[in-house]
Amino acid sequence: MPPPPSGRRVGGAARRAAAVAGLVLLYYGFSIGITFYNKWLMKSFGFPLFMTLLHLLVIFALSGLARRCCCAKRPARVVLPWAGYLRQVAPAALSTALDVGLSNWSFLYITVSLYTMTKSSAVLFILLFSLAFKLEEPRAALILVVLLIAGGLFLFTYKATQFDLEGFALVLGASFLGGIRWTLTQMLLQKEELGLKHPIDTMFHLQPAMFLGLFPLFAAFEGLSLAASEKLFRFQQAERLLGLLGKLALGGVLAFGLGFSEFLLVSRTSSLALSVSGIFKEVCTLLLAAQLTGDRLSPWNWLGCVLCLLGISLHVALKALSARGHKGPKQHKEAGSGPDLELLLLHQHQEEAEAAGSLQP
Repeated sequence: MPPPPSGRRVGGAARRAAAVAGLVLLYYGFSIGITFYNKWLMKSFGFPLFMTLLHLLVIFALSGLARRCCCAKRPARVVLPWAGYLRQVAPAALSTALDVGLSNWSFLYITVSLYTMTKSSAVLFILLFSLAFKLEEPRAALILVVLLIAGGLFLFTYKATQFDLEGFALVLGASFLGGIRWTLTQMLLQKEELGLKHPIDTMFHLQPAMFLGLFPLFAAFEGLSLAASEKLFRFQQAERLLGLLGKLALGGVLAFGLGFSEFLLVSRTSSLALSVSGIFKEVCTLLLAAQLTGDRLSPWNWLGCVLCLLGISLHVALKALSARGHKGPKQHKEAGSGPDLELLLLHQHQEEAEAAGSLQP
């Protein structure tokens, strides 16, 4: 059979490149959008834990709708027994809820730039917990990754004019919990008997336990003040209340869209594409923060940013090389220290690509 004409090959490559660019832009839109959305909303609505709880409800509803309406070609939907759910899913859900809750809480105090760079330090904690649980083998190159990211974070916060200790502690705690979160999530997804390989199933099962895990923290820190606030329970005008609930629900839609866009990007390209896109996303977020919110960065801060991004880039390169050198089950181990949703997306690439096709409008 003769090879296709060169013009057709070029056209096909151009269409594939345009499709990948569209997926990257979709991912950027949701990821950067939810960061600035959280900061914007916290300026007028100072209840981040309640906001997070409402987002969890929206994600649960949307993921349940997607499971029911958009996944007809897949096998029977996964339903976990309560005993297995509480024993194996709840720990990952609790760490996820605290990670998200503390991250949103930090926006009351810190700038988008400081949040972005501090949250990127989650790679450090993911590596540490991956080593502790023997999901990653110790290597000399990992020490360099740790030093670059840690040194970059120190320089980024060194004499920062907009530094806030309380907000920094909150987001650093969220990064620490993120290390626990993704290590437990990987261990959860490697349990074949649970069947949580599809990200829609994973999001659906995590949300209830996340809500129950975060609710006591909300009740302790925001319950009374929210009950007495005229912004919600003691509202004066129904129109303002409905407008506020609409703004709050928008964040849940953005969070669901972020998870789904990451899934589409990986299933149609590779996990490496998501990792590389994530690095450039951090740069775009910092530049937008300087332009839109007036974040001020000194030369020391920019140097720290460069070092931190170099460390993340080295980590991504090491992962790419390891993925080429290892096949089969070993490849799952190397995925342990990947960025957020990548851990949910590295299983059964072909099956997920077909699922992505059925989920698209």
